[in-house]
Amino acid sequence: MNTTERIPLYQKIQDYLRDLIETDGLKEGDRIPTEKELMERFNVSKITVVNALTGLANEKIITRVPGRGSFVSGQAPVQESQEAPPAAVGQADRQGGPAVRTGTIGLIMPSIDDYFASRLIAGVQKVLLENGYRTVILLSNSSLRLEQEAIDLLMEIGAEGMLIFPVDEEQYNERILSMKLNGYPFVLIDRYLPGVETHYIAADGRLGTRLAVEYLWDLGHREIAICSDSPMQTITVQERIDGYMGALKDKGALINPAHIITGFFVDSLKEVDSHPLYRYIRNGMATAYIALNGRLGVQIHQMARKAGLSVPEDVSIVSFDDPTSIVEDFSIFTHIKQFEYDMGGQAATQLLEIIRNGEGSGGSYRKTLIKPELVVRQTTGPARTTDPNS
Repeated sequence: MNTTERIPLYQKIQDYLRDLIETDGLKEGDRIPTEKELMERFNVSKITVVNALTGLANEKIITRVPGRGSFVSGQAPVQESQEAPPAAVGQADRQGGPAVRTGTIGLIMPSIDDYFASRLIAGVQKVLLENGYRTVILLSNSSLRLEQEAIDLLMEIGAEGMLIFPVDEEQYNERILSMKLNGYPFVLIDRYLPGVETHYIAADGRLGTRLAVEYLWDLGHREIAICSDSPMQTITVQERIDGYMGALKDKGALINPAHIITGFFVDSLKEVDSHPLYRYIRNGMATAYIALNGRLGVQIHQMARKAGLSVPEDVSIVSFDDPTSIVEDFSIFTHIKQFEYDMGGQAATQLLEIIRNGEGSGGSYRKTLIKPELVVRQTTGPARTTDPNS
């Protein structure tokens, strides 16, 4: 195997520029090729070029001037070279020194349309504000492309680090891999990339579903369904289903594949009569449902009522996260509490430590699992016994 194939693309660009400066006799203040030229020459994304140039800037080989380009170090205008170049901000110095500070941290979320997201963001902002940082929040809408564009934009505006709630897909985001490779400070929230070592913080999904199954089992439920409107192969969903199956096996129960309901989408309840999940609920296929997000828990509750079933007399529901109230005492849903406010705060604290200690470029990666709790409210009750003569 050719050993040059193992050289990272950003390093190839750096080697090319070092050689260009030396062999072409470029002097201090001479311009080097533009980002666009380097992207075309090496057939790479902008983020790869930016990371390569950032490394050379940190080594004082080049100077990056916003709006003008990059130059061999030494002759760039003083007043401009002292200003922090957007793409270089937030990168740890190669010798371990502090990065140029802008006081900006990027937060990328799939959406902000539920209480889980709002509480997580509140936890992030509290810690960042207390430490003199402002938050720039961008939404990916669960799109890998939009997530990549959000990372690029945060790099360009000079975010010192990022908190990323990543799109849960089998395909890796090459931007995240590039950030890891180049030592850019970031922490993943709620999920991780399997096989890729990164800092991340999440609730223990396996324990969460195990708590739900054990509680429902103690109430007499034996037909327990688990529901997700996300594809089963996603990491978060798969871990929770693993916990569900493990808990049932511990009870000596057989796994009913029909009770594992994934990969569907509920658009509107106005025309729900033909929806497979509604028919499942209406036909009494299960006596209890575990919804893997709060929104879905509410939809199952609404479907049960539409089918003429009472909650919890006929059907019990446990949701991940509390979908009905931002005040805990007013919640009606039995739910798996994931401490999202604390999760956001811990993620922000960890990121700031990484930035301050220059830990972005390797070393040990911290993986934090928050222990969830079962909060019992009004949507669960004893399994209803069926009289065969009724």
